[in-house]
Amino acid sequence: MHQSNTFAVIHRRKLHARILATLLVQLSTITPIAWAKETLVANPAEFANAAKNVQAGDTIILKNGLWKEKRLRIQANGTSDQPITLKAETPGKVILRGKSSISVAGSHLILDGLWFQNPSTSDAIELRVDDTPATDCRITNCAVTDTRPLSSSKSVTRFISLYGSRNRVDHCYFAGKITGGPSLVVWLAANAESSHRIDHNHFGPREPLNKNDGETIRVGDSASSMLNATCIIEHNLFEKCNGETECISNKSCGNIYRNNTFKAVSGTLTLRHGNGCRVENNTFLGEGAHATGGIRIIGENHIVTGNYLENLTGDGYRSGICLMLGIPNSAPSGYVQVKHAKVTANTLVNCEHNILIGMNNGPETTLPPIGSEVSNNIIISPKGKVIESRCPVDQMVIKNNETRQKSPNDVRPALPEPAGPTWER
Repeated sequence: MHQSNTFAVIHRRKLHARILATLLVQLSTITPIAWAKETLVANPAEFANAAKNVQAGDTIILKNGLWKEKRLRIQANGTSDQPITLKAETPGKVILRGKSSISVAGSHLILDGLWFQNPSTSDAIELRVDDTPATDCRITNCAVTDTRPLSSSKSVTRFISLYGSRNRVDHCYFAGKITGGPSLVVWLAANAESSHRIDHNHFGPREPLNKNDGETIRVGDSASSMLNATCIIEHNLFEKCNGETECISNKSCGNIYRNNTFKAVSGTLTLRHGNGCRVENNTFLGEGAHATGGIRIIGENHIVTGNYLENLTGDGYRSGICLMLGIPNSAPSGYVQVKHAKVTANTLVNCEHNILIGMNNGPETTLPPIGSEVSNNIIISPKGKVIESRCPVDQMVIKNNETRQKSPNDVRPALPEPAGPTWER
């Protein structure tokens, strides 16, 4: 009996030793908890010091008040679970004015609640520092506005420049840009897809620039137009964005534009360069404004489906849906022939010009759309032609398009909830 008890005690001790050893191994692999800290800063020097010492999970808080002519820069790395946050002490109460700007680089940083007023720098918000881009970063609940008269200078500026990959701009407000340059531009690099998301923003009024380079959003540029950007632009409100003919200028491949609302916009969503984009379930409301337009198609393999277009007054480029003529052997920056486009299941109501096939841009544009389809669209139009062709359409499929004289009560989709920062409303 005594020997049996001795063996039992020894067995329990060995078992406890094995359990303890296992626990020690497991504990040795656990990363020590880094306690997140909040730092309130009142000037650029304090910001620079906080930015130099910031760790994953930390928050830098900008003190309420006017930050005039201040340039702030931060390059740091948070994590998906512990991002680094730069935010206003009170959303909308931190005002960065004039030449004030913020440059952000690294990964997993959040910019929250700041208001840039009357910016006079090249980029109010730039997601890079020198040549280092930002990745997996976010601009949210911010605003960039300009209340000055339209500028006659030749300066080119941007409210926001996006570099890097997988960044997000959401619940922001942008309005009143007075200089040349897009309000928001996506810059592409040959070694990586951008894959940004631009969603739930309110793009407010912008006066006509009366020349090119007045886009509200541009994704890519002529030099990078054959790169895959794979950006998603969704659930945004565009209101009186009248800078130029192209409210949105797509200049890259593989982007998705969906569930956006365009109100009284004297311009179009233009697939200017690049291929393989989707334009789906957007709402275009002309509201009787001058030269309001819809969707313009150039290039290959685009899909335009499920969009609702009502009371648009534009013609030519600004028709409800316009398929352009192409240039033989066009450079990517020219007018690439429309090929394999699908224009399906769209609804056009009371538009001055509904679907235009074969709009030219001078004598060089001679190639008609080919291998493309215009089908299953509903067109309610007491005005103008339902489908207007200015070129041969023998290499297209045009079928099952329904025309009506009057709009049923349920044809107009429900409009989305207001977008933009909560403090701005």
